[in-house]
Amino acid sequence: MTEPTPSEPTSSAPSTSEPTPSAHTRPPFATTPRGPIEPTGEPANVPPARWDAIVADLAARGVTGTPELVSAHAVTWRNGALGCPQPGMSYTQALVDGMRVVVSVDGTAYDYHFGTSDTPRLCER
Repeated sequence: MTEPTPSEPTSSAPSTSEPTPSAHTRPPFATTPRGPIEPTGEPANVPPARWDAIVADLAARGVTGTPELVSAHAVTWRNGALGCPQPGMSYTQALVDGMRVVVSVDGTAYDYHFGTSDTPRLCER
């Protein structure tokens, strides 16, 4: 393959047929595929009260076996839904400091979300 000479156009040259964006043009509306909400946060230790609440919730659901910690992160949720909105519900529209704790029991993962209290919310998708 030979190098192009300066008079030959290259494929990396910008196209002049595309309009340049301005303050009055907006990109087309696009949606993202539905998937898990992955808040970012710092790894954290699970306080004993929250761990006990997770164990109690799993027992109330009839889950037997010993839960193993997969991950725990301190997060700031976008609203009172704690990253797990339910259809037909309305939520406080304010940032909520909380925690996301993922545990595994016999190969099944359980995704628990906390707000400011020690009451867990199992996020089922």
